Amino acid sequence: MAAVHQIATHKAVFSALPLAWFDELSSKFARFRLYRQTVNELSELSNRELADLGLNRSLIKRVAYQAAYENN
Repeated sequence: MAAVHQIATHKAVFSALPLAWFDELSSKFARFRLYRQTVNELSELSNRELADLGLNRSLIKRVAYQAAYENN
């Protein structure tokens, strides 16, 4: 009886792996999209507008990275 329970448990674990993998992949893709969107929007601003925000062009990628990956 224990062997049947153990086999059933392993099947349940393996059936959940593709869902966890897909959730992880979709989460990574969503973060990357947020990063790219932030870079694109900040890049469209003029130097004056960036200065009003306290940024310069060299900080755009860093700010986008922080927005997408570090602020959770």
